[in-house]
Amino acid sequence: MGSDQDARGRRGGLPRLGASESGPVGQSCEGRVAPAGPALLRRRPCNAEVERGVLGGGAPQRLLTAGARRGSESCKGCARFSLLLLNLEEYYFEQHTANYIFNKDGRDGRERRKIRGSLKICSKSVIFEPDEISHPIIKIPLRDCIKIEAPEDSDTNDFYAGAIPGQISILSNQAFLTKEQNVIAPFKMERGKTEYLFQLDVAGKVDDVLHTLHQLYRASHLDKLGDQAAMITAILQSRLARTTFDKNRFQNVSETLHMECKAEMVTPLVTNPGLVCITDANLYFQPLNGYPKPVVQVMLHSVRRIYKRRHGLLPLGLEVFCTENNLCSDIYLKFYNTQDRDNAYFFVATYLENHVTEHTAESYMLQWQRGHISNYQYLLHLNNLADRSCNDLSQYPVFPWIIADYSSSELDLTKPETFRDLSKPVGALNKERLERLLIRYREMPEPKFMYGSHYSSPGYVLFYLVRVAPEYMLCLQNGKFDHPDRMFNSIAETWKNCLDGATDFKELIPEFYENDSTFLLNSLKLDLGKTQGGKIVDNVELPPWASDADDFLQKSQDALESQYVSEHLHEWIDLVFGYKQKGNEAIAAQNVFHPLTYEGGVDLNSIMDPNERVALLTQILEFGQTPKQLFTIPHPRRIIPKFKSLLRASSHDFSMPESPVSPGEESFEDLTEESITLAWNNMTRLKIDGQHKIHRGAITGIAVPYSSNHSSVFTTSQDSTLKMFSAESKMLQRSISFSNMALSSCLILPGDTTVVCSSWDNNIYFYSIAFARRQDTLMGHDDAVSKICWHNDRLYSASWDSTVKVWQCIPADLLGTKKRFELLAELEHDVSVNTINLNAAYTLLASGTKEGSISIWDVTTASILHQLPCHSGTVSDAAFSPDSRHLLSTGEDGYFKVTDVQTGMIISSMRSEEPQRCFKWDGNTVLSGSQSGELLVWDIVGGKIVERIAGHTGAVTCMWMNERCSSIITGGEDRQIMFWKQQY
Repeated sequence: MGSDQDARGRRGGLPRLGASESGPVGQSCEGRVAPAGPALLRRRPCNAEVERGVLGGGAPQRLLTAGARRGSESCKGCARFSLLLLNLEEYYFEQHTANYIFNKDGRDGRERRKIRGSLKICSKSVIFEPDEISHPIIKIPLRDCIKIEAPEDSDTNDFYAGAIPGQISILSNQAFLTKEQNVIAPFKMERGKTEYLFQLDVAGKVDDVLHTLHQLYRASHLDKLGDQAAMITAILQSRLARTTFDKNRFQNVSETLHMECKAEMVTPLVTNPGLVCITDANLYFQPLNGYPKPVVQVMLHSVRRIYKRRHGLLPLGLEVFCTENNLCSDIYLKFYNTQDRDNAYFFVATYLENHVTEHTAESYMLQWQRGHISNYQYLLHLNNLADRSCNDLSQYPVFPWIIADYSSSELDLTKPETFRDLSKPVGALNKERLERLLIRYREMPEPKFMYGSHYSSPGYVLFYLVRVAPEYMLCLQNGKFDHPDRMFNSIAETWKNCLDGATDFKELIPEFYENDSTFLLNSLKLDLGKTQGGKIVDNVELPPWASDADDFLQKSQDALESQYVSEHLHEWIDLVFGYKQKGNEAIAAQNVFHPLTYEGGVDLNSIMDPNERVALLTQILEFGQTPKQLFTIPHPRRIIPKFKSLLRASSHDFSMPESPVSPGEESFEDLTEESITLAWNNMTRLKIDGQHKIHRGAITGIAVPYSSNHSSVFTTSQDSTLKMFSAESKMLQRSISFSNMALSSCLILPGDTTVVCSSWDNNIYFYSIAFARRQDTLMGHDDAVSKICWHNDRLYSASWDSTVKVWQCIPADLLGTKKRFELLAELEHDVSVNTINLNAAYTLLASGTKEGSISIWDVTTASILHQLPCHSGTVSDAAFSPDSRHLLSTGEDGYFKVTDVQTGMIISSMRSEEPQRCFKWDGNTVLSGSQSGELLVWDIVGGKIVERIAGHTGAVTCMWMNERCSSIITGGEDRQIMFWKQQY
């Protein structure tokens, strides 16, 4: 880490790139993120860059063209210096305006010449940046220096005879020259003992500069990397301790200071030390060196997302976003201790909570499953949540290879063989190579791993992006590009090497599925060399089915969003972000990488030897890191939009095969779906169409006969009565009492002749509408019956005796005679059951208990599929989505929880201000009745309330909705029933 030779030696473990070893966003009209330029280069520009036109809209051409101009064009004020000129893990401390003085003909000092520029003091080098772009930038590694002094202190150097104050002499064995004529190219090396003379504009600063240089010189000449790092860190911390934040930089004098601490601003391959200051209005970062500008400011009211990051394997990072969907943040900070990081997170997140709801992997999963975000957007969000950042090349966002056909003249996205097998890691796609790897794996001592290189690393990222980010590659590889034969020359060759190469298992980066194709083109006219076959390395060679680079990206996007990928993407997510990432499942899936690549694979704090610590950290960061694990059980598959019908197959068959229907049936189905969709789209326009107080206790159930055209309404109440109310005459027609205990729910049997009521007296009552009398009583439980459901002559009853019972009704021959019930199944629970519900296909039953657990049962086999601790209090209501893919539940704890039925994974959790007692939903929108009496309309996928509608004066306790979702009746603790209609 001292000189460039040391850095090369230190990076000897870096995977080679190529043949033998592979090395603000807008929303488009299709709803797809439309990024501007490769993610690596999309960052918030500083004011100076905007003024110079170096950056604009994030386009990489504007970022790099200024550095690649090949004429003698004047570039006054256009800084060529970049932190990328530093070594990895090197700091830029300060700069001084100075002249570089050299002997023009190399023979005597009488022909000396001055070049105007700035002298930059860095922790491992001295860099001189000339003002004129015709002269190269000079980088002198401190490790290669022999002597650093003021010439007037020396009596032996004739060249410096007559030296004036303000001069600094550096005698070095080696220096590097770069950006001559402002051209981005590999560094040129000046070997041999050479003296470099610089004259500072302010002569009085020489002693301070020499003192700093001598300190850094001593650090660079220490033998061990750990000792070097420790001494440089001490020098840096001493400088930071003597620095305070300039309060004059506050945007407003009335701002209240919350915290101030030391930190580093992180950008790809480099970090910049300085001070963080958080007020009640802004987050500020003041770089120690004033680069790229004196203060970076982020207004708290514009912050949309904030994430704690693992940086350098330690919980020290914090990334702040001022956009909802952009992959690139506004600022990434690395703190020196976790407490400072957490304090900063607290102050920013506290402000953030007032603006937006924090999204989780599960909430994004729900949006993805239901088609609200694309495959591309979902992968972006998962990368973000898994600590992948454009600012950290060791954890750059990872995307899958999708297409496997790079030889056909036409790309057929309807053929499965066009696609890569997403259920396997890249290393397992070639059976022959996998066999060889498994043989080695079985013979390997612990800790074992199948793949010696990773699927994502800094080298691999820059392998793809070298044409638009050449300075990053030069920084990573010590001023050199890779060998021409190992560069990113061809899409097909790269894919072939990933299939066949002994150590090449890399995946892709998001740029392959975006809209900017410049990373495939040598627009900067870089000299990348010639291959052994004599071919000049220029643009990336595309497959035959792509007419140009833009066409290649468009077809890659189409492939990513294709039906095949939508059906199988969850399998790749299981490998990279999910349950097949670690442990026995990873072994079974041939998905095992080196232990050091996994989060928690090594505890840096437990390593006392600083040299071992630095070496290990460097190895891990450059080798690649596995994303943070987001899911520990199988990831649900996506709901494919083409399926219209409800789930009618077995409860174990979640593929929902599409069945053919006649044109007439399809038209009727479309008409029905259209009317339901219209009703739910207008749910925010509900208005009260009548309210009636007909009970002396809270309403507990509502049932409406279909044949009465919704004119008759039956209700049960805690006042122990069943009442029949006429919606036409608005009068109470009947009142029936079965016992002196509360009735808990009611339903109407098919045929509209019988009302069934459940009671707290442990019984279920059958009331004949035609004969106006109790028809039958089922004494089936040992405690209160809380809820009942009915389908196909089967009664399902839930009770506080901790059971759900399934009864077969044997119909009577004559109406009015007693029915006979046979107990078919008893679904045992550990605690009292408060609610139950059936799915649309009547194959699944959900039960919610008083202790907050949810169970999902296969009623065809009376077996439990999932038992989940969802809520911290009584489950008030639970219901399946119309397609039976999801279960929504709500409880005393005020949360809505969405559970994926297939996997049992809780994929969304949304908190309301108060408990929601009952609800109806269509899979996307929820209409709920709250504890306060309001009706709330929720966008469950977006995780937000979209409308509040005033209603009851007490809690809304039950809700009825017709099949078309156009007629709604609610009951409440205020003893009223309310009729609702939509205002179109």
